[in-house]
Amino acid sequence: MSSLFVNIAARYCLKARAFKRDEVAATAVEFALLAFPFFLIVAAILQTSVVFLSTQILESAVHDATRSIRTGQTQKSSGTLETFRAQICDRLFGLYPDCSRLHLRVIEITNFESAGVVVPTDVTCTQNCDWTIPQIWLPGVGKSTVLVQAYYRYPITLQFGPLGMSNMADGSRLIGTATVFQNEPF
Repeated sequence: MSSLFVNIAARYCLKARAFKRDEVAATAVEFALLAFPFFLIVAAILQTSVVFLSTQILESAVHDATRSIRTGQTQKSSGTLETFRAQICDRLFGLYPDCSRLHLRVIEITNFESAGVVVPTDVTCTQNCDWTIPQIWLPGVGKSTVLVQAYYRYPITLQFGPLGMSNMADGSRLIGTATVFQNEPF
């Protein structure tokens, strides 16, 4: 009886030693452990890149579109806020899912020092958030100083808590740009 027990124990020990040496699935196990953090980091890098690219594209589009105000082309053709929005949206390369959500303020100011930029939304709002400052279209006349502001609530796909790209309570990122210029005499 004891020899039977010794034989079973010996076979079990041999199999245990063989199992310890068996490294056939080691790579698969290591990949399984590291795949999730790796792909999470890659996704975070892509999300960050898209947000920064979208910010730069919005700034460039607003700068390019304001040229028609600066030269008086918009005023001479009786341009509206919607035509100005369309000029900006044509330059956004499809990075903004809904261009109607672009909040624009074009106002004539007295001089460059009086330019004041105010965030047009409540960043603590969590649902049904609306703009707190109305859109304005006052492109001015020749030689007037104009302040143009554009804002967009950009949707953030991956939320990483305090490390995420969202800067609003509803999980989106408020992207904005502002430019001040003096119209040419026209």
